[in-house]
Amino acid sequence: MKTRDRTRYEEQAKIIKALAHPSRLMIVDELNIQTRCVADLTRMIGVDTSTVSKHLSVLKNAGLVADERQGTTIFYHLRMPCLMDFIRCVESVMESNALGQMETVINCKKR
Repeated sequence: MKTRDRTRYEEQAKIIKALAHPSRLMIVDELNIQTRCVADLTRMIGVDTSTVSKHLSVLKNAGLVADERQGTTIFYHLRMPCLMDFIRCVESVMESNALGQMETVINCKKR
């Protein structure tokens, strides 16, 4: 594999890995709706502030979210709203998998 291709795939993997946690997916979903501060996200997710801050740091380092200070509060927003297209694609795969499993169960019952 060419070095340029490898680097590209490594960067893609970094972004996908940043999404690979239920709390981070929830954060992305919430930030797609509106800008939020850590306190808002902490209440929504139900974990401590340091955990939410760590999740936000992972998302920020991957280039998925950005922050903006307003007074003493830092607000986070989704940098790339097109990310939701990927999330919708994942939802489609989940739906397809569920339908496939239902068909398998139905076919087994027919035997």
